[in-house]
Amino acid sequence: MNVLLDQIKQRRKALKLKQHDMLLRVGISRQQYQRLESKGNPRLDTLELVAKGLRSELLLIPKEKLHAVLAVLAEDAPPSTGVPNQPSAVSKEESNPLADDPWQGLLGDTE
Repeated sequence: MNVLLDQIKQRRKALKLKQHDMLLRVGISRQQYQRLESKGNPRLDTLELVAKGLRSELLLIPKEKLHAVLAVLAEDAPPSTGVPNQPSAVSKEESNPLADDPWQGLLGDTE
């Protein structure tokens, strides 16, 4: 649970949001949200609200597929050029043959 709570906190900070901002986004008071980040054990509906407020989704990923999912997410991250907001010299489509559907077959579906 601590990993998930750390991810929630990191996502909030990445969006440059304060704990108080969650009241405006999902109706959770700063105290409720602070307790969620520090101690955890939220209800599933609370996690869904927080995820929505952080423009995120909750997913259940099979352990045997976790490394593959993390690799796809890492590929989706913008390449670091050392210069902010400067595009990479190679387009994502050229460097990644799965650019159209990077999730294809990842979870064992045959489509």
